Amino acid sequence: MSPIAWTTLPTYSDGNVLTAAQMNAIAANINETAPAKATAAGRIFVSTGANAVAERVIDSTVVATAETTVSTSYAALATAGPAVTVTTGARALVFLTALIANNSIGQKSYVGCAVSSATTIAAADTDAMEFQVYGSNAEFRGTTAILYKTLTPGSNVFTMQYRTTAGTATYTNRVLTVIAL
Repeated sequence: MSPIAWTTLPTYSDGNVLTAAQMNAIAANINETAPAKATAAGRIFVSTGANAVAERVIDSTVVATAETTVSTSYAALATAGPAVTVTTGARALVFLTALIANNSIGQKSYVGCAVSSATTIAAADTDAMEFQVYGSNAEFRGTTAILYKTLTPGSNVFTMQYRTTAGTATYTNRVLTVIAL
């Protein structure tokens, strides 16, 4: 359904007959509401401007496979991802979850997120989940949230990426959840 501009309606009085133009304005306003725009279950709605809403998706994917890296730069693992493709506005809320371990005491392992397609953002430590090993056989399961505020609206691909400061980092049960805003 193509967007129809919301129209401020006049005040009506008892006994007045509504014109076709007034009835059409009421119908157009109803068609701009969330129930009228809903195309599937499990969606959310965000404002895209004054008196305007858009349907957005919440999507999540999992890679359960345990994978390792020795890379000190953000990169994919042998089983890449997880990755989620969604249509966003200028914002998205992203949750990264993983079980993380590292075989070297004192070293850090990171889980970050790269954005591609309409927007290009490299994974970075400032937005990443971080685990530092302080003892042998240590592992950590955690979740971090990233609010991206400067996306180019359109189809955006969010992909988890990984790095370590040294040693071999292991990542298991990796979950990526994206709430398109």
